[in-house]
Amino acid sequence: MYYNGNGKPHLKDGKHISITHSYTFSGIIISDDEIGIDIEKNREKIKRIAHKFTDTERDFLVDENLVEQLTVIWGAKESLYKIYLYGGLSFIKDIPIDAFTLNDTQTTGWIKATDWNKKYRIFFEKLDGFTLVYAYPYKN
Repeated sequence: MYYNGNGKPHLKDGKHISITHSYTFSGIIISDDEIGIDIEKNREKIKRIAHKFTDTERDFLVDENLVEQLTVIWGAKESLYKIYLYGGLSFIKDIPIDAFTLNDTQTTGWIKATDWNKKYRIFFEKLDGFTLVYAYPYKN
């Protein structure tokens, strides 16, 4: 394994890797395709910073389970950020997440940058007060 100039890990065999950790959890995901993973503790604090990473996503948020919804959005955006090779993405402008409910366990998201416009499948699940999210390219 080695890291590029933006701190993104790479495997020498050409497979893609993503790494995450939060408190007592850590995770690694490896794939032949671009891949990103994130795990976050569900905390009330996320409501105070939601304006820093949500835009169109606010249209589908509901008060019930707001912390969990926001944590999925943050984790989805963090997972997609980890996929992008060049760094410097804006969570608000460059990484939109499509509408979902917590019962869905999946949604789609985008990386929309000057040199990149790709759709990704986003999967999420709750684990003992944490939310695990991972993303990989959307294939029909």
